[in-house]
Amino acid sequence: MTRASLEKEPHEVAAMFDGVARRYDLTNTVLSGGQDRIWRRETRLALGLKPGERVLDLGAGTGVSTLELAKSGAFAVGADLSVGMLQAGREKRPTVPLLAADALQLPFADETFDAVTISFALRNIQDPDAALREMARVTKPGGRLVVCEFSHPTWRPFRAAYMGPALKVLPQVAKRVSSNPDAYVYLADSIRAWPDQESLAGRIGANGWRKVAWRNLTGGVVAMHRGFRI
Repeated sequence: MTRASLEKEPHEVAAMFDGVARRYDLTNTVLSGGQDRIWRRETRLALGLKPGERVLDLGAGTGVSTLELAKSGAFAVGADLSVGMLQAGREKRPTVPLLAADALQLPFADETFDAVTISFALRNIQDPDAALREMARVTKPGGRLVVCEFSHPTWRPFRAAYMGPALKVLPQVAKRVSSNPDAYVYLADSIRAWPDQESLAGRIGANGWRKVAWRNLTGGVVAMHRGFRI
């Protein structure tokens, strides 16, 4: 088992997530204090999905987020680079449509989906800007995008504590529940290196999306950005 470097080579990222797949859902719930359930629900609500619409859940992992999206009545398809994560998902959720896909070269025709979302995975892609353009390609004009991702807490004292001591102890906590705790060293490093809310909004807007806005969740530990396909 390994952890990826911040160069985010696709094979490294895939191998890292293969290594955490077995206990990935449990680890996320423990490390987030159960907030992951709230973040998934808020993502679904922000997309405003309707029965009969089609939504792509990119970076879906084991499909727990895809299952949440399907509660809307929309047809939700999950896609991920990690075969190990997909296998774990198919064992736990055999009715959820999950497929292997590269975010930089999606296996879908232009304007296939009414909406697309990516949660806690955009920062793991080697070229996030190209991924945003690819997501725009497969979305219908006027369709919705929601990016749910770790971000920068808005209250300065909390931000200093979170970006410093809190992220340093993350791998130690992960040792108790994760099948590959070293991967959470990368997780902490990638959160520190990720742009803040305003900077990410600018990148989304420059890559095929309009009316980009964001909402902070859990004090800015997570930010949910929404945009509309140009």
